[in-house]
Amino acid sequence: MPLQFVADFFIFELPDFPTYGIADYHMIPYLKKGDKIAITCPAKKLPRPMDAAVKILQDWGLEVVIGETLDASYHQFAGDDELRARDMQRFIDDDSIKAIIAARGGYGTIRMIDLVDFSRLATNPKWLIGFSDITIIHSHLHNNYGLQSIHGQMPVNVPDASSASLISLKKALFGEEVTYSFQSHNANRPGQVTASVVGGNLSLLIAALGSVSDMDYSDKILFLEDVGEYLYSVDRMLYTLKRAGKLNNLAGIIVGGFTELKDNEIPFGFTVADMVMNLVKEFDYPVCFDFPAGHIPDNHAIVFGKPLALTVNGQEVTASYI
Repeated sequence: MPLQFVADFFIFELPDFPTYGIADYHMIPYLKKGDKIAITCPAKKLPRPMDAAVKILQDWGLEVVIGETLDASYHQFAGDDELRARDMQRFIDDDSIKAIIAARGGYGTIRMIDLVDFSRLATNPKWLIGFSDITIIHSHLHNNYGLQSIHGQMPVNVPDASSASLISLKKALFGEEVTYSFQSHNANRPGQVTASVVGGNLSLLIAALGSVSDMDYSDKILFLEDVGEYLYSVDRMLYTLKRAGKLNNLAGIIVGGFTELKDNEIPFGFTVADMVMNLVKEFDYPVCFDFPAGHIPDNHAIVFGKPLALTVNGQEVTASYI
């Protein structure tokens, strides 16, 4: 039945929105001023102090707790696997911490994730924020505990982050309205759908396949982004998702930034849009490109596991959380 709303005694009907598999996620309390947020580093070590990020979080009215890993170094990692796991565990188990933000990505989260017991989050859920290498945690929480989480800017990115991306992260954390609207890409496939969003970094989604951190993509909007990959490698990873059946039963696809891509001496010849549309041509769900999220300064927050009303047409893309 079409949705209705009333304004000035006139009743307007909104067209039916296809709605898919809105999962029964654990409710996570939104942040409020005075809450504690912890910064930990589950992957690569930090190149510099996180002073700018700490100040922004404090300006939002949050109390910032710093993990041991922010000063740690073990080869390229922010401490050895055990230290990084222990730092994460400390903040999971501390009920006074209302959100955990990864200081950066890089590589290393997959080495320590199985050393962490996330089960306390099932009864005391809290926000986990990050992107890139942190995708493995997003996927793990989604698959095992039905937890929402936030793909958004991390402390290491704050000096280069757009103000709009940081505002979007604050809105997502504090439960304010999050709506995006931008010009449609010429490769977009039109459509309307409401479904929960999953996904993240393509390389990490491939790394999770077949593991306890792998998730069911069915009836979800799949978000994809990546950085620094060869074009042929992106194509291979997308084919891997296709062959694993991950693209078959989606509600839609959102493609964010695929940045700093490399090519071989003999050009690969296909854009990311070409690759994606080649693999989903047999389906009819909406697809949009150039969504403002990923390894870009304008990396807007995406709440994984939260229902998103997505509209793609020839002129624009709109996306609103409900």
